[in-house]
Amino acid sequence: MKRERLAYLQIHPEDNVLVALRDLPEGFMVDFKGVQFPLLQAVAAKHKFTITALPQDASIFMYGVLVGKMNVAVRQGALISTENLRHASDDFKMGTRKLSWIKPDVSAFKGRTFNGFHRSNGTVGTANHWLVIPLVFCENRNVLTLKSALEEKLGYQLESKDYSDEVDELIARYKSGASVDELLAVDLSSAKANVRENRLFANVDGVKFLNHDMGCGGTRMDSDALCGLLAGYVTHPNVAGATILSLGCQHAQASILKEEIKKRDPQFDKPFFVFEQQLEGTEQELMQKAIKATFAGLSMANEQKRSPASLDKLCIGLECGGSDGFSGISANPALGYLSDMLITLGGSVILAEFPELCGVEQELSDRCIDEATAEKFMHLMKTYNAKAEADGSGFYMNPSPGNIRDGLITDAIKSAGAAKKGGTSPVTAVVDYPELANFAGLNLLCTPGNDVESTTAEVAAGANVVLFTTGLGTPTGNPVAPVIKLSTNTKTFEKMPDIIDLNCGTIIDGEETIEEAAHRILEYVIAVASGELQPKAVQLGQDDFIPWRRGVSL
Repeated sequence: MKRERLAYLQIHPEDNVLVALRDLPEGFMVDFKGVQFPLLQAVAAKHKFTITALPQDASIFMYGVLVGKMNVAVRQGALISTENLRHASDDFKMGTRKLSWIKPDVSAFKGRTFNGFHRSNGTVGTANHWLVIPLVFCENRNVLTLKSALEEKLGYQLESKDYSDEVDELIARYKSGASVDELLAVDLSSAKANVRENRLFANVDGVKFLNHDMGCGGTRMDSDALCGLLAGYVTHPNVAGATILSLGCQHAQASILKEEIKKRDPQFDKPFFVFEQQLEGTEQELMQKAIKATFAGLSMANEQKRSPASLDKLCIGLECGGSDGFSGISANPALGYLSDMLITLGGSVILAEFPELCGVEQELSDRCIDEATAEKFMHLMKTYNAKAEADGSGFYMNPSPGNIRDGLITDAIKSAGAAKKGGTSPVTAVVDYPELANFAGLNLLCTPGNDVESTTAEVAAGANVVLFTTGLGTPTGNPVAPVIKLSTNTKTFEKMPDIIDLNCGTIIDGEETIEEAAHRILEYVIAVASGELQPKAVQLGQDDFIPWRRGVSL
């Protein structure tokens, strides 16, 4: 049922600013709790304005937490901007456990299943991929050579839009004497749909080739972390097996990778082939052995078939990127409600992006199941931020120009909204990168806020589906786990339908509640996990993969 769309919103009863839900003109009369006042200037949708006059250094609260302090005194109805507001957040310390929460009604999903790939260690995949991975950047070319040899022949190459027809049209216009203005005005709107060729191995969703620029030349800490990350992918429930290419002399040794695999899966039994170029000799010898092994491994992987699995086998990674002022009141709380639903059903949820938890540390640490878990979370937050500040940065520098333009003025404002993805359940585990974070309940995983680095890490930690909210729009995907993109507003959803799957702007528009949106999203997740639907990132072959260097990345 369509509900009346509000003009503005107070998110939490303790907030002293309101959020504009649509563009409000200068002089617009606000009627808030019986007090009327005009806006001193136009306020664009997603931006905030003051409820009362505030002195210099006054605290600003949103979502019930401190998110900034005023640089100057402002009048009632003033627009909040980077000129008059600076970042501020409350300090945090060991508090009392706050573990009580209201479990949502999940009767509609009791007994529901998805069709997944069951692995011997008890995990269930939402896809069935083969991996080809270099242990060091020196092997990137060989990985691409394997891709060239295998992908098209096996039916995994996407017939994607290459825009060569558009170039042919422009060439013809240029040769006929078209001016620069005429060239710029040419209509190039034709498009081709992305389709997959018939696959030789019907039960294998893809062969994924993961290039990176690490493995040697950096710190041993980074190369060891890389081996842990790659082990997370090799042992991932969405992966049937892997071909590993090693040069031989690099820091990231195959022996380290095998040790990391054993940590994650002591009874590891997937097909797994390692080839070392300095032992094999010629490139031809290396390539022929790798091709034969990969082909044989694919034939084994093809024996896997989907079968029903309970929803507690889902591990959802939560991400946001290209966030806006609506993220914290539409898509993110919808994911928070979904998180609580999945956890009630026995599933796992991963909340990451630690720079985007700045300002909500006290709430999250209080929700940790015990003091040891809370202490680990606080230690990781303080250590990460201190390293950032030592290198001339800090969590307060996290918002991007796009975030700021669309209403996220300070890191604390961004963080308070981003944390809504984690719902209200207790935190069952706090995990440092690049370890597993697939424990039942809510897991906090230390990653940067960088979209691709964080998504890459969440999948290595065990996420077999990723839910990614965006206000401004982003194409981010992952080679192993399906990434479902959710828009925070209807305008972005309608503008970028080729990369965004679901619209949560319906909440802002008054078309559905947060609970209704969460139910709709979970239905979509089940269909994706069963292989019945492909998210846009999968259709486009958006296989983003960036390992995190433990230097500063926000």
